[in-house]
Amino acid sequence: MIELLTQHPVAAALVALAALAIGFGALLGFASVRYAVTGNPIVEQILEKLPQTQCGQCGHPGCRPYAEAIAAGEPINKCPPGGQATINALADLLHVEAPALDAEPGEGRPRAVAFIREDECIGCTKCIQACPVDAILGAAKQMHTVIASECTGCDLCVEPCPVDCIEMRPVPSTAHGWSWELPRRAAPRASLIASDAPAERAA
Repeated sequence: MIELLTQHPVAAALVALAALAIGFGALLGFASVRYAVTGNPIVEQILEKLPQTQCGQCGHPGCRPYAEAIAAGEPINKCPPGGQATINALADLLHVEAPALDAEPGEGRPRAVAFIREDECIGCTKCIQACPVDAILGAAKQMHTVIASECTGCDLCVEPCPVDCIEMRPVPSTAHGWSWELPRRAAPRASLIASDAPAERAA
């Protein structure tokens, strides 16, 4: 076989090329299976910008479904816990203009945090199980309390309470919690060319 290839250099070159093609093809096939991307990369990037509260105030059952909806074209301004900062980050990521927070989930009601009337709490832990951000401290048959700085105001803990001892209390606006409303960009004015300009009146 070797003598045949040495006598026919063209055939030897073709055999070498075929062997290289088979080898690289097998390598690429293995790499496509080993390093296959199973999800949408833009969804993962959007998900990183969301606050991961899983509160459902955006109308979706969690942050990942909302990220998938944004990737499919849904507005980026439906996340009250993230606020304007999250909207701005998503706008920078997607190269779109940053809108104001949607009025229905956000501006329609003031920001509030959960408050447990501790003397009425029976320690059933149902509110702890419902809280998506672990902002409630307590144990079975012990008094519970809310960490106000961690509460996102999703009110998911209110309904499960069997004794109705949880209420949502509005948070007063302070210098730390108040956010500026960014000015909207004015539409660019069309520039006139010489032929469009009105002729000057004779003096």
